[in-house]
Amino acid sequence: MAASELYTQYARVWLPNALEVWKPAELTKDYSPGDRVLFLQLEDGTVRCVCVCVCVRVCVSVSDVEYKIDPQTKRLPPLRNPDILVGENDLTALSYLHEPAVLHNLKVRFVESKMIYTYCGIVLVAINPYESLPIYDHDIIHAYSGQNMGDMDPHIFAVAEEAYKQMARDERNQSVIVSGESGAGKTVSAKYAMRYFATVSGSSCETNVEEKVLASNPIMEAIGNAKTTRNDNSSRFGKYIEIGFDKNYRIIGANMRTYLLEKSRVVFQAAEERNYHIFYQLCASSHLPEFKALKLGSADDFLCTGQGGIPVIEGVDDTKEMRSTRKAFSLLGISETQQMGVFQILAALLHLGNVEVKEGTMDSSAILAENNHLMVFCELMGVAYEDMSHWLCHRKLKTTTETYVKPLPKAHAVNARDALAKHIYAKVFSWIVDRINESLRSAIKQRSFIGVLDIYGFETFDINSFEQFCINYANEKLQQQFNMHVFKLEQEEYMKEDIPWTLIDFYDNQPCINLIEAKMGVLDLLDEECKMPKGSDDTWAQKLYNTFLKKSEIFDKPRMSNKAFIIHHFADKVEYQCEGFLEKNKDTVNEEQINVLKLSKFDLLVELFRDEETAAPTGRTKTTRPGQAQRDNKKTVGTQFRNSLNLLMETLNGTTPHYVRCIKPNDHKSPFTLDPIRAVQQLRACGVLETIRISAAGFPSRWTYQEFFSRYRVLMKQKDILSDMKLTCKNVLEKWVKDHDKYQFGKNKIFFRAGQVAYLEKLRSDRLRKACVRIQKTIRCWLARKRFLRMRRAAVTIQKHARGYLARCRVAFLRRTRAAVVIQKNQRMLAARRRYQDLRCAAVIMQRLLRAYQARQTYCKLLYEHKVLIVQRWVRGWLARRRYQRSLRAVVYLQSCVRRMAARRELKKLKVEARSVEHFKKLNVGMENKIMQLQRKVDEQIKENRELGERLSSTERSWAAESERLGREVERLRGAEEESRVAAEKLPSLLEQLSFLRQELETTRGEKEAVQEEARAYREENEKVVSELNEKNSLLMTEKENLTQLIQEQSQQIADTEAHAEDRRWLDRDLSEERRRYQSLLSEYAQLEGRYADLKEEMTLTVVRNTGKPGHTREDSSYSSNGSEGTFSSGLSGSQGRNSSDVTDMSVLLKLQRRVTELEQEKQTLQRHLDKREEVQEDHARTAAELKTAGRAELDLVALKRQELESENKRLKTDLAELRQSLATVSKSASAKTPSSPGPGSAPYNVLLEQLDSANEELEIRKEEVLLLRSHLVRQEAATPDYHTLNEDGELWLAYEGLKETNRVLVSQLQMQDRDHEEGLEELRVEVCRLREENSQQQQLISQSLLLPPEGRVDAGLQHEITRLTNCNLDLMEQQGKQDKMIRKLKKQLKTYMNRMEEYEGQVERVVPDPEPGTPGRITRKERDFKGMLEYRRGDESKLLKGLVLELKPRGVAVNLLPGLPAYILFMCLRHADYCNDDQRVSTLLNSTINSIKGLIKKKGSDFETVSFWLANTCRLLHCLKQYSGEEPFVKQNTPRQNKHCLTNFDLSEYRQLLNDLAVQVYQQLVKSMEETLLPMIVPGMLEHETIQGVLGSKPTGLRKRTSSLPGEAVYTVDSIIQQLSLFHATLTQHDVDHDLIKQVVRQLFYITCSVTLNNLLLRKEMCSWSKGLQIRYNVWQLEEWLDEHGLSGCGAKEMLEPLIQAAQLLQVKKKTEEDAQAICTMCSALTTPQIVKVLNLYTPVIEFEERVPTSFIKTIQVLLKDRVESPQLLMDAKKIFSVTFSFTPSSLALETIQIPSSLNLGFLTRV
Repeated sequence: MAASELYTQYARVWLPNALEVWKPAELTKDYSPGDRVLFLQLEDGTVRCVCVCVCVRVCVSVSDVEYKIDPQTKRLPPLRNPDILVGENDLTALSYLHEPAVLHNLKVRFVESKMIYTYCGIVLVAINPYESLPIYDHDIIHAYSGQNMGDMDPHIFAVAEEAYKQMARDERNQSVIVSGESGAGKTVSAKYAMRYFATVSGSSCETNVEEKVLASNPIMEAIGNAKTTRNDNSSRFGKYIEIGFDKNYRIIGANMRTYLLEKSRVVFQAAEERNYHIFYQLCASSHLPEFKALKLGSADDFLCTGQGGIPVIEGVDDTKEMRSTRKAFSLLGISETQQMGVFQILAALLHLGNVEVKEGTMDSSAILAENNHLMVFCELMGVAYEDMSHWLCHRKLKTTTETYVKPLPKAHAVNARDALAKHIYAKVFSWIVDRINESLRSAIKQRSFIGVLDIYGFETFDINSFEQFCINYANEKLQQQFNMHVFKLEQEEYMKEDIPWTLIDFYDNQPCINLIEAKMGVLDLLDEECKMPKGSDDTWAQKLYNTFLKKSEIFDKPRMSNKAFIIHHFADKVEYQCEGFLEKNKDTVNEEQINVLKLSKFDLLVELFRDEETAAPTGRTKTTRPGQAQRDNKKTVGTQFRNSLNLLMETLNGTTPHYVRCIKPNDHKSPFTLDPIRAVQQLRACGVLETIRISAAGFPSRWTYQEFFSRYRVLMKQKDILSDMKLTCKNVLEKWVKDHDKYQFGKNKIFFRAGQVAYLEKLRSDRLRKACVRIQKTIRCWLARKRFLRMRRAAVTIQKHARGYLARCRVAFLRRTRAAVVIQKNQRMLAARRRYQDLRCAAVIMQRLLRAYQARQTYCKLLYEHKVLIVQRWVRGWLARRRYQRSLRAVVYLQSCVRRMAARRELKKLKVEARSVEHFKKLNVGMENKIMQLQRKVDEQIKENRELGERLSSTERSWAAESERLGREVERLRGAEEESRVAAEKLPSLLEQLSFLRQELETTRGEKEAVQEEARAYREENEKVVSELNEKNSLLMTEKENLTQLIQEQSQQIADTEAHAEDRRWLDRDLSEERRRYQSLLSEYAQLEGRYADLKEEMTLTVVRNTGKPGHTREDSSYSSNGSEGTFSSGLSGSQGRNSSDVTDMSVLLKLQRRVTELEQEKQTLQRHLDKREEVQEDHARTAAELKTAGRAELDLVALKRQELESENKRLKTDLAELRQSLATVSKSASAKTPSSPGPGSAPYNVLLEQLDSANEELEIRKEEVLLLRSHLVRQEAATPDYHTLNEDGELWLAYEGLKETNRVLVSQLQMQDRDHEEGLEELRVEVCRLREENSQQQQLISQSLLLPPEGRVDAGLQHEITRLTNCNLDLMEQQGKQDKMIRKLKKQLKTYMNRMEEYEGQVERVVPDPEPGTPGRITRKERDFKGMLEYRRGDESKLLKGLVLELKPRGVAVNLLPGLPAYILFMCLRHADYCNDDQRVSTLLNSTINSIKGLIKKKGSDFETVSFWLANTCRLLHCLKQYSGEEPFVKQNTPRQNKHCLTNFDLSEYRQLLNDLAVQVYQQLVKSMEETLLPMIVPGMLEHETIQGVLGSKPTGLRKRTSSLPGEAVYTVDSIIQQLSLFHATLTQHDVDHDLIKQVVRQLFYITCSVTLNNLLLRKEMCSWSKGLQIRYNVWQLEEWLDEHGLSGCGAKEMLEPLIQAAQLLQVKKKTEEDAQAICTMCSALTTPQIVKVLNLYTPVIEFEERVPTSFIKTIQVLLKDRVESPQLLMDAKKIFSVTFSFTPSSLALETIQIPSSLNLGFLTRV
C-alpha cells in the first residue's frame, strides 16, 4: 500500500511548530496524489490549508509560519501513530518512527504517566525528573533481579540486570555507557547501576567490597562534582569504573579511570556556579577542632569559592556531606592522617587563591611582605615563604651557557599562581583516585568485569573552548562505536531470521574523527604549534584555515572572525574560539615552583610530586637543552586525552555495551516538565534519533507468528485459518498488503517496514468498528422489535376483547341459523338416501347377472384352446421321433458297408507288402524320416503351444481386466439400484413423517388452547395472591415498626460491644506485632548463631593449619556443629584440637581438667558395658545348652524341607515340560499359518523362557521363605516345654489350626503367583507383538525421513524422539504406579504376617500346662505392663539422635511410620530420665535434640519434606511436654492413664520455650523452602499465562520485547501453582502437622503470591489493562476454590489476596467522573495511595475502544486520598513472614502402645 493512501479524511499528522516543535493536526479531506493543498484542522479547532508543493502554512498564533518543502519530493507531513501505540515502553514499537512520534511518546510517558525511563531499541532513555522517586529501593532491586529485560518496565536496574546476566551467561565482559549533558542525571544513573551490581552480586569475602565500591561515589562527587547553571551536582570529569567479579560472579574489586578533569574550575567559576564541593565542605566544617589548624572561614572569604556568588546549594548541608565524605575515606582504608593531609593541601589551595600580586615597575610584579594567606599556604605546605613568594613572581630561563631569572608581569604571575593551584589539585585528585583503586583492588583472580562509563555528553555553548572540543571529540568516538554496535545487532537479527540484509545509508562520522585525530589533524597541528617557541593561538588558527578550509567539508570558518573555527559534528555544528587552546594544551607550570614544593617537609606533598622525578627523559641521542628536553618529553593534554580515549575505546570494543542516554527535560529544574525544544536538541545530540532513523530504514516492527495471529485474527475468515500458523499469516498479509517489500517472513518473526503496523491497525480498527456497528444495529433492532411486540400485544389484547364480544353475538345468530339448517339437512338427507338405496340395489343386481354370463363364456373358450394345444403337442412329437429314428438307422448301415469294403482292400495290400524284404528296408528308412519329422513337428508344436499360451495369458489378462471393469460397473449399478431402492423406501417414511408432523401440529394447537386456559386460571390465582400479599404487607409493616424500636434499643448495646471489640483487636494486633518482632529477632539470632558456628569452624581449621600436626580428623559437620552449648559434642576431636595448642593459660588447663573428668566417666561407662557383655555371654551359654534339646526338631525340619523340595521340584519340572510342549505345539500351529511366528530357538521364545526361569527362581525364593517360617515355628515348638502333656485343654489344637490356616494362605498366594506368571507370559506375547508393530513403524519413519530434506529430517527425528520419550515416560510412570501398589500390598501382607506371628507367640506364652505328678513345677513369664518409657544407657544419646534425627529419611522410612513417632520416642526416653531423677541426662537429651534438629535444618533447609517432617515432630514434642507436664490447663483432656505418665521430678517450662523457639525457626525455614519452590511459578501463572483463551490482546512490541520460553523450559500456569499447593498440603497432612499450623502456612503462601504478583503488576506496564484484570480475577477465583475444596476458607488466606483483587478491580472499573474516583477510593482500601496512582498511570488500553486514564482523574484520586494515613511504600514486602503461634493439640495416643520399628535401628532402647 502506498504511503499517500493513508492520508485520508480524519488521518492525523504532525506539523512543525516554532514553539512546540511539532503540533498535531487532522485531515478534513482526503488527499489524492497530485493535490497541491492539504486541508487540516488543528487540535484547537482552527482550519488551515497547507500548500504541499510549495510550502506548509501552519497558524500558531496571529501570524502564519511558512514551512518550505522541496517541490520535487512533495514530502507530506509525518503521520501520527494510533492511540494504542502511544506511551509504549520501547520507541521502536511505534509503527511510524520519526522525530515527532518519539517526542510525543516520551512526553506522554514522562509528563502524564510519570515514567522517566523508556527504551529506544538497545538504548535506555532516562529523563531527569528533578524529584525524588520511590523506585530505587531494595524491593525494586530484588524485583528486577533475575528478570529478562523486556519483562519489566524500563529501568536502569533492568539494564544493569541485563549486563550482569550476559556476563554470567556469555562469559563476556560488559559495559554500561551513561552519557548526556550536564544536569541530565548521568552521575545518579551510574550510581544506581553500581548500587544494583553491589546489591545483587555481593562480595565473595568478608571485606565488603560492594560497600567500598559504593563508598567511592561520595568521594568522587566531593572532589569532582560542582554546581553549574544547569545542574547542582554536575560531574566535571569523566570516569570509567571496572567492577571485577570472580568465577561465582561476586564482586571482588574495582578499578577507576578518570578523563579530562576540569582544572580551570579550581581558580575560576562563572556566575551562579560553584567550585568543587570539597572546598565548601571544608569551609562548612571549619569550626570543628581538627580543622582549626587549617585557618579556614566562610566560603565567601576565599576567591576560589566566592566568584559564583552562590556558596550554598538549597537543600544541601555541606557539614553533613563532609561527614559522609570522611566516612567514605575511612571505609576505603584511607587513614585519618592521610585524610587530614588531603584536607590540609586543599585548604592551602584556598589560601593560595587569596594571595594578592601587586604590579611592579618595568613589567614586574611582587607580593607584599608577610602576606597572611601566603604565609598560611607555606605553613600548611611545609615550604619556605621566601622561595615561594620569589618564584610566584619570577621565572628561570635556561640557555646553553647561562641561566637568567626574569620577573613576571602581574598578569603572568597571576596565571602562574593559578596554574600552580590547578596542578596541585590535579595531583591530589589523581592521588585520591589511586588510593581508591588500591583499596578496591583484590588479590583474587578476576574472571570478568562490568564497566560503568559516566562521561559527558555533546556540549555546545555560546563560547566553546578546549574543554568542549575534547568532550565533543570523545562523543564522536562513542557515537561511532554506538553506530557500529547498532548495525551489528541489526545484522545479527536479520541473519538469525534469514532476512535479506540490505545496507542502510547512515551518517558516518569517520571524516570528523579523522579531521581531529588523523595525522596532521587538528590535534597534531595543535601539538606542533605548542612546540614552536613563538607559537600562538592566532598562528594555529591560520594553519587550520590553510590546511582544512578548502579540503574538508566538515571544517568551516566563521564569517566575522579570524580566531575561531567551525566543525560539523554528528549532532550539530559547533564554533570553537581558538583563544586559550595552546595554553590549556600545554598545561605548563613553573618548574621552580614545583622544585620548591618537592623540598617540602610535608610527606604527602612530597609523595604527590615524586612521580615527576621518575619521569626523566630516556633514549635521547641528540644533545638538547635540559628545559627543552623536559618539555619535549612531556605529553600535551590533547595527546594524553587522545591516548586515554583510544584505550577506552579498545576496552569498550572488547565488551558488550549497554547504553543509557540521559535527557535534561528543562533548564528550570521543574519536576516532570518537558521542554520540547531542549528535548529534541538532546535527542539529536545523543544519537537517539539516529537510532530511530536506522531502525526505520529497515524493519523496525517485529512480531512473532503467534502474536500476529492473535492480534489480527479479526482480519481472517474461518476458511483462511490453516493448521500451519506461518502459512496462515503469510496468506493474510499477501491479501491485505500487496507490496511484498513492506514485510519479510523470518523463521520465528514477521518483519514490517515503518508504517505497516499502523496500516494493519487501521484495518483492524475498521473491521472492529464494522462489527460494533453490526452489534449496535442488532441490539437496536432487538430493542425496537421488543417495543413493537409490546405495543402489538397491547393492541391485540384490545382487539381480542372487542372481537370477542362481536364474536359472541355472531355465534348466537349462527347457532340459531345452524339449528335450522341442521333440521333441513337431516330431512333432505333422509329422502335422498332412500332414493339412492333403491337405485343402488337395482344397479347391483343387473351388474351381477351380466358379469356372470361373460365369465362363463370366457372360461369355456379358454378350456377349449388349452385342450387343442395339448393334442397338437403330442402328435407333432411322435412324428418327429419316428422320422429321426428312420434316418439314423439308414446312416449307420451305410457307414458300416463302406468301412467294411475299405478294410478288406487294405488288408490285402498289407499282406502283400509283409511278404517282401524291400518293404522292411523302406519301412526302416521311412521310420527314421518319420521320427525326424515327428521331432520337428513336436518342436513346432511346442513353439506354437508356447505362443498360444502367451496369447492365452494375454487374453486372460485382458478378460480379467474386462471382467473386473464389468464387475465394478455391476457393483456401481447395484449401488445405484440400492440407492434408488433406499430412496423408494424413504418415500413412505417421509410421507409418514409428514402425517406425523400434521398430527403434531394438531396436538400443538390443542396444547395452546390448554395453555391459554391455564393462563387464565393462573391470572385469577395471581389476583388472589396479590390481595393476600397486600394483607400480609400491612401486617409486616406493623411488625417492622416494632422491630425498628427494638433495633434502636439494641444499637446502643452493639456500639458498646463494638468499642470493646475494637480495643481487643488493637490489643491482638499489638500482640501479633510483638510476636512477629520476637520471631524476626529469633531468625536473626539463628543466622548469627549459624555464622558464629561457621566462623568457629574456620577458626579451628586455621589453628589446625597453623599447627600443622597430622592426624587431626573432623567429625560430621552436620552433627559436630550441634554442640554449641557444650552438652552434647564430640570430645575426642576437641581434645586433640586443644592438645595441639601451645598456649598454657588457665582456661586451657580448666578445659583439660574437665576433659579428664569426662574421660573418667567414659571409662566407668565402658566398664559397665563390659560387665553387661559378660552377663550376656553367660546367658548365651545357657541358651546354647537349652538349644541342644531342639536338635531332633531341626533334623525333622531338614527331612521335611528335603521332601517338600523334591516334590515341588518334580511338580515344577512337570509343569515346565508341559509348558514347553504347549509352546512348541502353539509355535508349530502358528508356523503352519504364519511362517513369521516365533518358535523354539527364536528370540521371543528365548525371552519367554528367561522370564519363566526368573519366575521359577522367584518361586524357589518364596518357598525358602515359607520353609524358614515353618522352621521358625518348629524352633518355637522346640524351645517351649513338652506340649504333648499340655494339650488337655485343646489350645495346641487351636494353634495347629492357626498354622494350617497360615499354610492355606501361603498356598493360595502361591497359586496366585502361578496365575501371575501365566499373565506375565501373556503380557510378554503382547509385548512381542507391540515391538513388531513399533519396528514396522520405525522402518516407515526411516523411509519417510529419507525422503525429507536434511533440516526437515532433523526436525522429524526430533519430533519422533520427543514422542517416543513421552510414551516411554508415560509407560515408566504407569509401571512405577504398579510397583508402588505392589509394594504397598506386600507391606500390608508383611504386617499381617507379623501380627499373626506375634499373636501366635502370645498364645504360646500364655499356655500353662498342669504339672504331672512327680514332675517339678514350671515357672511362666507373666505379660508385662509397660509404663510408656524407653530406657537407654548413658552416652547413647549420640546413637539415638543419629538414628532418629540425622539419618532418618522422610521420603523412605518415615513415610510408613506413625506420625510423630520420633517425637514420641524422644519423649519416652525423656520420661525415663525424669523417672530416674537424672537431671544431667534430661538436659543432655533435650539440648542434644535441639542442636541436632538445628543442624539438620541448617544442612537440609531446602528439602521441604525434611523441614515439614521435623516441624511436625518438633511441635509434637512440644505438645507432649505440655500434655505430660502436670499443669492444669494442659491435662484437661488426658485420660487417667495419661495422667499417670506425667513428669514428676523436673519442671521443663524453660525447655518448652526453647522448643517453641526452635519450632519458630523450623517454621520460618519451611516458609523459605516453600517460597523458593513457588516463586518461579507465581508471575507466569498469575500474570503471564492466558488461562481464558482469546480474552487478552497482544500489542506491537519493539526490540525489548518479552522473551519467550525456550524449548523444554517449564511453562507455569495457575494450575501449576494449585498443584504445588496441593502437594504442600498433602505432605503437611501426611506428616500430621497441626491443622491450625497448616492454615498459617497457607496464609503465608497466599501473602507471598499476592505480594509477588502485585509487585510485578506495578512494575509492568503491559500488564495493566482491562483484560489482564479479568484474567487476574479468574486466577484468584481458582485459588479461592482451592481453599474451599481443602476446607481452608477460614484461615485468612482470602484476605491476603485482597490487595491483588482490588488491583484487578481497579483495572476494570470505570475511570472518568468524580463519582468513579470516590468509588475507587472506597473500593481500594487494601491498596496504598502510591499503588493506586501507579496502577492508574500504568493503565494501558489493549484495544482501540479503551481509553487512557486522564491526568485530571489521577489528580482527583490523589486529592481524595491525601488524608489517608498509610505507608508511602510502593511495593509490598514480599519477604515478610507473619508471626506464628502453636496452639496446644493434645494426643490421644497411649505411650505404652507405641512400637519401635526395627528399621530405625534402635535396638539399644528397652521398653520399661
